[in-house]
Amino acid sequence: MKTGVTGATGQLGRLVVEKLKEKGLAESVVALVRSPQKAADLGVEAREFDYSNPEKLGDALQGIEKLILISGNELGQRATQHANVIEAAKKAGVKWVVYTSLLHADTSTLSLAPEHFATEKALKASGLAYTILRNGWYTENYTGSVTGAVAAGAFIGSAGNGKISSAARADFAEAIAAVVTGEGHLDKTYELAGDNSYTLADLAAEISKQSGKAIPYNNLPETEYAKILKSFGIPEGFADAIASWDTGASKGDLLDESHQLSKLIGKPTTPLAEKVKAALAAVKN
Repeated sequence: MKTGVTGATGQLGRLVVEKLKEKGLAESVVALVRSPQKAADLGVEAREFDYSNPEKLGDALQGIEKLILISGNELGQRATQHANVIEAAKKAGVKWVVYTSLLHADTSTLSLAPEHFATEKALKASGLAYTILRNGWYTENYTGSVTGAVAAGAFIGSAGNGKISSAARADFAEAIAAVVTGEGHLDKTYELAGDNSYTLADLAAEISKQSGKAIPYNNLPETEYAKILKSFGIPEGFADAIASWDTGASKGDLLDESHQLSKLIGKPTTPLAEKVKAALAAVKN
């Protein structure tokens, strides 16, 4: 029985493949990627797989019973791309699709939500067995800015006092592996988030504590934050999106205290302090 992993050379995909290999599935995992050459170091079979090329998707899915559909990264194209994959999976005889959606995709105000929710609906309408993993924010989305914050002397954002229940990418990858290798997950939807919620002011305080430097959190209007992101060289549309997601955080879009993620993986999610420590260590090295 083959298990396909789309986007297997991405940041989450690579971790998923590793977690599946740790569970003894190296022989049955298939990396479904745009460039099989980039998957050479994964140590599993790799097949060419482009969400935007529906004619070829079916061939790549032959012999795959379980499909882990990691959402694509082309904003605005994803609903169509994911629908292509779901249709091809149905025709190829895939039995079960595990999809990485967005936390509270049905109610979230984040601009990312509609495409995820459209994919969920397409999956449910397909007749395939499914499991929807509504992933919260990756802690790395914020700790990736630790270096810049320490250099600039402040952490900036537009999240106000909004609480964020983030978890490490590895936690989400572990949840995917647990679902795929476990029992009782068919046709279920899980809201996945970190155990301990924090504000960006809390994050700044943790950076200050570990770095030994006073790093305040400067909350900015969304438009001003977007303008600063653009000055860093971030493309205009993406900068606007990042700033809007922070505003969504201020409204509670990234908060979830159901602890479904830690229940799935059977242990607490990775503490924020641990990821801050890793980010600061990377600076020193």
